[in-house]
Amino acid sequence: MYRKFLFHNILFQAIIFVFLILVLFLFKLQIIDCNKYRRIAEENYVRIKKIKPVRGEIYDRKYRPIVLNRSSLNLYISLDKIVDKKKVIEFVSSNFNTEANELNDLLSDNRYRLYKELLIVQNINFEKMINTSECLNYFPSLSFKTETMREYKYNNFFSGYVGRINETEYSSMKSKGYSINSYLGKSGLEKYYEDILRGEDGYKVIQVDASGQNLQFFKHNLDEPPIDGADLILTIDNDLQNYINSIFPRNTNGAIVVMNVKNGEILAYVSKPDFDPNIFSNNISTVLWNKILADPSKPMLDRVIHGTYPPGSVYKPVLAHLGLEEKVITKRTKLAKCEGGMQFGNRFFKCWWAKGHGRLNVVDAIKVSCDVFFYDLSTHFSLDQICDFTKKNMLTTKTNIDLPGERSGFYPTRKWYMQNYGKNVGVIGHKVNLAIGQGELLVTPLQICSYYAALGNDGKWISPHLLKKTIRKSITGDFTPEEKKLPVSKINIKLMQTALYKAVNEQYGTGGAASFRKIEVYGKTGSAENHMGKITHSWFAGYAKCKKDEIAFVVFLENAGHGGSVSAPLAAKIIRFYNQL
Repeated sequence: MYRKFLFHNILFQAIIFVFLILVLFLFKLQIIDCNKYRRIAEENYVRIKKIKPVRGEIYDRKYRPIVLNRSSLNLYISLDKIVDKKKVIEFVSSNFNTEANELNDLLSDNRYRLYKELLIVQNINFEKMINTSECLNYFPSLSFKTETMREYKYNNFFSGYVGRINETEYSSMKSKGYSINSYLGKSGLEKYYEDILRGEDGYKVIQVDASGQNLQFFKHNLDEPPIDGADLILTIDNDLQNYINSIFPRNTNGAIVVMNVKNGEILAYVSKPDFDPNIFSNNISTVLWNKILADPSKPMLDRVIHGTYPPGSVYKPVLAHLGLEEKVITKRTKLAKCEGGMQFGNRFFKCWWAKGHGRLNVVDAIKVSCDVFFYDLSTHFSLDQICDFTKKNMLTTKTNIDLPGERSGFYPTRKWYMQNYGKNVGVIGHKVNLAIGQGELLVTPLQICSYYAALGNDGKWISPHLLKKTIRKSITGDFTPEEKKLPVSKINIKLMQTALYKAVNEQYGTGGAASFRKIEVYGKTGSAENHMGKITHSWFAGYAKCKKDEIAFVVFLENAGHGGSVSAPLAAKIIRFYNQL
């Protein structure tokens, strides 16, 4: 009897214990976690459908298209509806020119996004869509959508291109509304002005049943329309850009930039070789991408702002101005006699003219580009003095153009030589070499162009830029560039202008191939030795007073020869064409 009572007592206590546990779980479920499960329940019947904005387009200064949007048939896959993964991959890869292993990797990387539609093929032609639509009954996970994609009218570097967002970008940008299917700017203006071009997402709130059908219960309009991206109106002139592309020497690498002296607007921006940015809108394969990267001519390198080179003699005005500003020389001072070179220690540094130029003042030294004059002048300054003055003239420093990834270039200091050549290194030989734009000194073509624009603008340096204004519906915003003053007096700027004019327009001037009767052209040639080849890099930089505007220019050709015979004639053609526009 006692045992029976004990059993019943234990059973009763167990029931009470289980009951208490159930009560606690119910309390947690209905009270503590109430908001959590209410949100989950609402998400089951309330869905927010994102509405993509239209990406802003890009036009030249005369509102002619450079980058447009066009319709694109895209193929999506719903991961939760995949019946046979292997068959789906086989179907897509065989019909849409997509590599099976890449598609498999894409699906594997996104295997936890079960309720997300995943973009797998873009820019499908209409005929292909019709022919494959009949098969989609066997592949319920696949569906077509009509969306937009970028169309690039010209091969260039400044517009950049858009590409599929990667995992790293998605992790950092999903809070801004980006999805795993988003495309965003990867380079150029597309990247730099991504926030302006992209616009803002809209959304549509719908209530659905268990099968996902819209119940249309909401009486109030909760939708939010998207805000389309702003259009960019550039400073580029398509006519000038196309002309320069047409005259650029074939099978030659280099860069040409033309800009307005008075406001920093870039009128033409050419880097060769180039590439077609539309390849990134057509499901570029790994094979093609690797082929582009392995190309020795480096077609993906924007030589205007990413390429750094020794400037050769186009650098000489900087050292000349340092001598004038520090009163080491005046316009009448004549330095060491040029007899075809100058001896420093146990080394003889040659002048480009083996017969020698004799004794010259600074204006004539610029005119005929005498190396000995600048060899001698450099000995009056410390290496760090020259480095500091170079940077103050906005060389070997970023111009802050509105493009991503600009390189600053390089000017070595005494400390750098000691770290790389030892504490007892002698810098006189290095300094002499740097004085004529050789050695470790590196600049970008854009830096040289903006420097010569400042010389033409009486010493006012204006940051080069590609954006003229933005347009979003009825709202227009103008671009305001940065302005600085070169550390040179007006008198010495005028003296350099005289020297650059003589270099082009007087007998024995090295830039005579760029002269015109009715147009004032100022310029400086450069032929820079380089470790990449036996032939020198060819430079010609300067400015011209055309009938419309005063323009600055730089013509730079890799391993092409002398600046006076190769680059200067190209500059002449550009000046003539622009003057006729």
